Amino acid sequence: MENGGKKEKISLFRFIRLFAGFFIGATGTVFMINANIGVAPWDVLHIGISQKLGITIGQASIIVSLMVIILDQISGEYIGWGTVLNMIFFGLFIDLIMYLDFVPHTNGFLMSVFMVIMGLILLSICMWWYIGAAMGSGPRDGMMLLFHRRTGKPIGFIRSCIEVIVLIIGYFLGGPVGIGTIISAFGMGVVMRIVFKIVKFDAKEVKHKYIEFLISKDKRENIG
Repeated sequence: MENGGKKEKISLFRFIRLFAGFFIGATGTVFMINANIGVAPWDVLHIGISQKLGITIGQASIIVSLMVIILDQISGEYIGWGTVLNMIFFGLFIDLIMYLDFVPHTNGFLMSVFMVIMGLILLSICMWWYIGAAMGSGPRDGMMLLFHRRTGKPIGFIRSCIEVIVLIIGYFLGGPVGIGTIISAFGMGVVMRIVFKIVKFDAKEVKHKYIEFLISKDKRENIG
């Protein structure tokens, strides 16, 4: 009985950590949007889609995430509950935060740059929290790992190629590209490494729990 209670408590903590991470990350995304000097490559795509389809940015994010998860699953990538919940709630939280409008808007250049950097910091904290919950990577991270394994190319190179492609598509859909996009593209990895070093977090040591009915028996044995 005691062990059962302990297991339930750990599981609840994981979900709390997961959702807290999503909310922090969504707040960081809105910081970058409200900075008005361009957004991260994936958000250029999301905003471009939202403008073309007349939907919210969060809804566009959910649609893109769903397409990426389907690609991941077809290609044999492992899917965790964190992956699925990331798809749904990251977008919902973006829309909620934009609706509540508690993140400031700015047009001053220095303040805008500060907000972009704050957004990167919050997104890095988000990754620490939701990856640390060990319930699966984000949809886009899964796609990055998929192409990394299939091509054998360095993961940094794969990430850059994917982001260039989504940036170009998003730009032609009307998404905002600017100095904030450049800061995000080149600064995200740096900020993330700094944050992970401060909190002493190594993502490679995390053992994720995946959705078992989406994994074949042979793969399940390899995970175990």
